[in-house]
Amino acid sequence: MGDVEATLIEKSRIMDETRMERALSRLATEIVEANHGAENIYLVGIRRRGVPLAERLRDKIEANEGTRPIYGIIDITLYRDDLSTVGANPIVNRTELAEDIDGKCVVLVDDVLYTGRTIRAALDQLMDFGRPRRVQLAVLIDRGKEHRELPIQADFVGKVVPTKATEIIKVMLKEFDDIEAVGIFERPSE
Repeated sequence: MGDVEATLIEKSRIMDETRMERALSRLATEIVEANHGAENIYLVGIRRRGVPLAERLRDKIEANEGTRPIYGIIDITLYRDDLSTVGANPIVNRTELAEDIDGKCVVLVDDVLYTGRTIRAALDQLMDFGRPRRVQLAVLIDRGKEHRELPIQADFVGKVVPTKATEIIKVMLKEFDDIEAVGIFERPSE
């Protein structure tokens, strides 16, 4: 986004650091409850902002359960259906799945669920690594079903934030933005 990102105007702040922490704590608890414990959970963060969110969920689950879930990172760059719009030389990072996913309860973690296309790409890549027992989806923000282009829904949601198509939800994390917050942004009118 680069220069485009600098021109965005923040309309409202929907989460601060405290609210984000509460939402992640709740998500961690819901993930453990739905999977009857932490033993078979394999958290997989979708690169970029899904990665630190998955790490935080892993830490919260370990603190609550005494069991550290398996953790991995998936990069969907080459699995996107809009690769031609990404650029001639997309930057591809490594997918890091240190342990086999076969038979595991994989929880994909991302920051925002919008059209569902990112999750479709993540599922495509994940299946190239094996056959999990179950795949679930955890997102910090769900922009609402009215934007969905594919039949994909999150199992665990931090907050549902209905938005207009012209609005942009930005999850800001210390690892990338030096701030912890979620805001609704718009491009300035011409």
